[in-house]
This record gives sequence, C-alpha cells and structure tokens, in this order.
Amino acid sequence: MLRKRILLFIPLLVFIILVVLFNAQMDTDPTQLDMARAGQPVPDFSLEALDEPTRTLNNADLPDQPYLINVWATWCPACRVEHPYLVDLKEKGINIVGLDYKDERDKAVAWLTDLGDPYSLVLFDKDGRLGLDLGVYGAPETYVVDSEGLLRYRHIGIVNEKVWQDILRPQLIEAGWKP
Repeated sequence: MLRKRILLFIPLLVFIILVVLFNAQMDTDPTQLDMARAGQPVPDFSLEALDEPTRTLNNADLPDQPYLINVWATWCPACRVEHPYLVDLKEKGINIVGLDYKDERDKAVAWLTDLGDPYSLVLFDKDGRLGLDLGVYGAPETYVVDSEGLLRYRHIGIVNEKVWQDILRPQLIEAGWKP
C-alpha cells in the first residue's frame, strides 16, 4: 500500500522539477551567450575583399585602433533592420569592419550599393570559416575589438540607438576608443 502511494507522487515530483527548470530558463537572456574568444586576438584569416575578389585581406589589414566587427548577410532580415543605423554610425566616425557571412558576393555588393556602405573594410567569408573561428552563432553579431586586436565584447542581435548607447559605445570606450 505504501509503495502505491509513493508511486502516485512520482509524477507530481517530476512536474515540480520541470516547472523549476523551466522557470530558471525564463530568467536567462539568449543574447548573453558566453564569448569563447574573449580577450583573445581576432583569429588569423586570409579572405577576399568583398568588392575586390582578387584582393586578399588578412589580420594586418585590420585597424590599429578600437573598432567594431559586424557580422551580416543579405539573407538575414535583422541585418536589413540594423543597416541604416550602421550607416549612421559610420557618418559619426565609428570604424566598422564588415564580415559578410555565408553569403553570395553579387547580392552583398548590390546590398551595399543600394543601402549604403557603413564599413571601412568588408571581408567576404563565403564558407563561414572566420565566423566559425570567432564563434558566430548567426547574423547579426557585433564584436568590439581593442587597439591591440583583442576581442573584448560580442553583441548578438540588432544594433540600434539603445544598444549603441547602453552597450557598444561604453564597451568601445573601455577598449580605448576616444569619442
């Protein structure tokens, strides 16, 4: 008889455990994923320039002052949403390196021609190799890089005024950028 009563409480116990686990996950922010390469240099790469397929770019072509790396693609609807704001940031003097991720060159070149080019340099990562080395989950993602070429911060999602003012600008200042 006691065994039957204990068996009746097992489903209730399982339900309570599931509720506790579900509730714990509700408090996590999916945009706050750990950055595997925090404090490490931008991974070594050799990629074509988006606008010049015959030009090979590598780490030596990256800026020697704090900058952003923005991972984007034409297949990414959120990238289209953030794009006008990135153009505004460029007009304000923010140095942004674009990483065209797993995309088609012709579409990406047309995108920048039609919508404006917010980038000082655009790396064409057709196979996603550099993206993989950075730990990219998808597009858009934006990285803060300091003057020594070390990755300091990663933002997953759209860059807009709030993200810039509350997150990326302070991170870029901490990385040594002078507004």
